Amino acid sequence: MIETLLMPFQFAFMQNAFWISLIVSVPTAMLSCFLVLKGWALMGDAVSHAVLPGIVLAYILGFPLILGAFAAGMLTAIATGYLAENSRVKQDTVMGVVFSGMFGLGIVIYVSIQTNVHLDHILFGNMLGVGPQDLWTAGLIAVFVVAALLLKWKDLMLHAFDPAQAKASGLPVDLLHYGLLTILSLVVVATLSATGLILAVGLLIAPGAIAFLLVRSFGWMLVISVVVCSVSMVLGTYLSFFLDSAPAPTIILILTAIFVLAFIRRMVQTRRVSASVSPN
Repeated sequence: MIETLLMPFQFAFMQNAFWISLIVSVPTAMLSCFLVLKGWALMGDAVSHAVLPGIVLAYILGFPLILGAFAAGMLTAIATGYLAENSRVKQDTVMGVVFSGMFGLGIVIYVSIQTNVHLDHILFGNMLGVGPQDLWTAGLIAVFVVAALLLKWKDLMLHAFDPAQAKASGLPVDLLHYGLLTILSLVVVATLSATGLILAVGLLIAPGAIAFLLVRSFGWMLVISVVVCSVSMVLGTYLSFFLDSAPAPTIILILTAIFVLAFIRRMVQTRRVSASVSPN
């Protein structure tokens, strides 16, 4: 019985999958807290989809794929911000137009070339095919992102809650804005090998949303989101071995289930408080 339960840890490809899960879970969870507070859920979706043409162009030109992904992500984020600030169209509408256009461009370019890079691995990730280079890339990005968020978390929190107050307090709001966009693009690049482009948005939203429902302090929100994301990624990878399913969708399903439970818990608490304060 114990040998069966420990079987996933005996294979090198599963060991790498567990390592990439732990590495990616910390920066994605922490960043998700800021995205949820700032209302940037669609921005994560936009950037994760829009890096596809950058990946394909980088392959054609012989550049590292992560450089193409990062360049495309930054271009999308900056273009979205510029169009939203200089037009009458709302930001969510601009995001929808930009990321769908970039994603469509990536698909058109991909089908027009001969490549041994499988599109499914780009879109949905290839966690079971993670190698040492992927681990090092994700690890370096994770260290940089976590360090940046920890050093500037108070400034970023104020900027997320009240940009006007942040500007009045003398904070460099433009630097914080584009710095957060840069971090978002880096995190999407780090998750490419783990969850792919489409499912990356789940890691960038669900952990922060779950923590937001469970706690009231932003500091605890960061901690809970990391714990939830780490446990979900490891558990999803572990269960996928026995279910014979892809790890990334299994992880997202677990996060979704936890979110539903957290939502139900918050509803029950709200009703109890309302019942206790209502007049007899």
